[in-house]
Amino acid sequence: MDTVTGFLRDKYGIDESILALAAEAEAEVEGVFAGLDEICAYNQYKVANAFRISRISEHHFNQSTGYGYNDSGRAAVEKVYSEVFGTESALVRTQIVNGTHAISISFSGILRPGDELIYCTGTPYDTIHGSIGLTGSDMGSLKDFGISYRQIELKEGGGIDFEALKGIISPKTRMLCLQRAAGYSDRKAIAIDQIAVWADFMKTEFPDIILMVDNCYGEFTSKQEPSEVGVDLIAGSLIKNPGGGLAFSGGYVCGKADLIEKISYRLTCPGIGGECGLSFGQNRNILQGLYLAPKVVNGALKGAVLCARLFEKLGYKVNPAWDEERSDIIETLTLGSADALIKFCEGVQEAAPVDSFVRPEPCEMPGYEDEVIMAAGAFIQGSSIELSADGPLRPPYNVFFQGGLSYEYSKLGVLMAAQKLLEAGLINNLDQSIKHL
Repeated sequence: MDTVTGFLRDKYGIDESILALAAEAEAEVEGVFAGLDEICAYNQYKVANAFRISRISEHHFNQSTGYGYNDSGRAAVEKVYSEVFGTESALVRTQIVNGTHAISISFSGILRPGDELIYCTGTPYDTIHGSIGLTGSDMGSLKDFGISYRQIELKEGGGIDFEALKGIISPKTRMLCLQRAAGYSDRKAIAIDQIAVWADFMKTEFPDIILMVDNCYGEFTSKQEPSEVGVDLIAGSLIKNPGGGLAFSGGYVCGKADLIEKISYRLTCPGIGGECGLSFGQNRNILQGLYLAPKVVNGALKGAVLCARLFEKLGYKVNPAWDEERSDIIETLTLGSADALIKFCEGVQEAAPVDSFVRPEPCEMPGYEDEVIMAAGAFIQGSSIELSADGPLRPPYNVFFQGGLSYEYSKLGVLMAAQKLLEAGLINNLDQSIKHL
């Protein structure tokens, strides 16, 4: 047994059978890791080039006060983002509190009474329901302002249903939205080539309709972003992939300049838009986090691949499979019981750098319909690019594993989650899995 494996056994109490099975899994996924490394290298150079083109200098790390007029650092951040994502303009602000907020102001900034929004990937993530008007009332949702909503389901196998889409588009349809990540569902993330086909189809058939992608969890998982394959607008959170684990807070919207301007009026107010808004001294963290983000995402993706292969060998249903193309950092495991879901999250929590001694408990959370358990001992609260796992307590008891600032940290979360299940007697077929070891 090598020194690293011995350390994990002695210090973390991970069973030798789990360690041996993980080593076997790592050997099997080497080819997948090589492909992920190529994507990482491409994106690292793309980001570096954006910094070079934007002429980033130390003075961009300074902070302004008051209204934030002529904040050169804020402008530099938005220039870099527009270069990285291949768009005309960008809005990157600490005032955007999360990805849901970035998406919500995009809807309310562009859509007007009588317009229609259509989701092309089925029911969106739970937290956006209130903004649309699927839940709640009299909160200023799209529904409250006479903006209607419809959705089409994905086809069996996860493809976009173009025939169904053509059938429901009407003269009032103003925007189509696609959620790249699966959210709390068991579908696959939408691959970048699928997004490209969708964008090409829509621009050919309905050129005046605005195309938007919820890009959360998907940044830097491919060599291209949705905005580089014909999409008008993308939005996401800085404490997910593009923040690289360093951004304290914030969100981004990148896209066509006229759309970004309208959204900026919703972020602040009409007539002010993006001209005001302090960055509160966060420009350095935002830029440095973006600079490191492709490598951080690479580590998270490798951790997800290992998670898929190891738990597949342990008899669990996983999505995506270890050798399938990935378009977000999330690995979904179907655990089959509330006890298994809780134990998995307990293991991830114990592997975390912060609050590793805390035991996560299911509870009600704003924006979610069921009790949710969340494991996240992160430096940045709620940072999904850091090691975390969560899931709603509802059948089939899926857990959503994500993040890890490096592959090693992500791997530790995988090992500890498996160990907790082993200790609780909840692993499906351990005997069959290890009989050849």
